[in-house]
Amino acid sequence: MLHEYREEIHQLKKENGHFTKIFEKHNELDQKITDADEGRSLLSDQEIEVLKKEKLLLKDEALMMIAEFKKAQK
Repeated sequence: MLHEYREEIHQLKKENGHFTKIFEKHNELDQKITDADEGRSLLSDQEIEVLKKEKLLLKDEALMMIAEFKKAQK
């Protein structure tokens, strides 16, 4: 997730427990979606859509935290 912010993510994960939690949850959801898409787990289309929406909300929150972090670094 968000490879272009690798350094900021690394710093935030060391300094911010909430960021670490949402980052890990995002990755967990991504794996569940991938597993369903590739047939390794059975989820309905509706369940997958719910997971995708939750994942997107987490990504948006992470992006806001990264932007705040970058702003504070200046």
